[in-house]
Amino acid sequence: MPFEKLNSPSLKQLFVRQLQGMILSGELPMGTQLPPERELARQMQVSRAVVNGGLTELAQQGFLEVRPRQGTCVADYRRKGNLSTLIAIMEYRDGVLGKDEIRSLLEVRQALEHLAVNSAIRYASDQALDSLGEHLARMAQAEDIAQAAEAAFQFQHELALVGGNSIVPLIYYSFKAPVITLWMRFCRLYGIEALLRNTERLYDCIRARDEQAAAEWIDRYLGQAIRGSQQIYSER
Repeated sequence: MPFEKLNSPSLKQLFVRQLQGMILSGELPMGTQLPPERELARQMQVSRAVVNGGLTELAQQGFLEVRPRQGTCVADYRRKGNLSTLIAIMEYRDGVLGKDEIRSLLEVRQALEHLAVNSAIRYASDQALDSLGEHLARMAQAEDIAQAAEAAFQFQHELALVGGNSIVPLIYYSFKAPVITLWMRFCRLYGIEALLRNTERLYDCIRARDEQAAAEWIDRYLGQAIRGSQQIYSER
């Protein structure tokens, strides 16, 4: 069995992780003014280049705000954040999302799925819809929950592609990491078969080009995950 090469994190990565942890733990509350770059470099015993690069990355993630002539302060990442912020939060929590974040992700997915399914039913060719069945077959043959979750994601991503909207597939792919995490949790709670049945039912509606039935099923099965009998906010 081949083993992968181990790589140690760079000083910039260590700098970013330390500040992320201090912000997310509340040790550095929102609005806190950071020391100048030179002082941060001295205290953390790294170069100013490391500090500058790290602060730039944290600002891009929505954790910091650089104010001209005022310096750098901790931002309200709930208002300033983006997908990179969500991924950083997941990594800080070892892949764990809070209940509000999970509910929000599911609600976004519900809205996107309506758009993707309607577009596929209206505009995709029969051949394109047939290609979706290949991902269902992979899901049915999955040997573990990781394979099942990956197949489910590929089904959804392909569904977004065949509808012809050029932006929806990009949004889907941007959320790949947290979405797969949630599907794996779903499989641990309810089994791969439950995920497969939900996806098969959706596929049947799409193949029949029945927009109403597809919309009703999306609301039903995702509604069960949001507030019904198949919630995934925590693992029992």
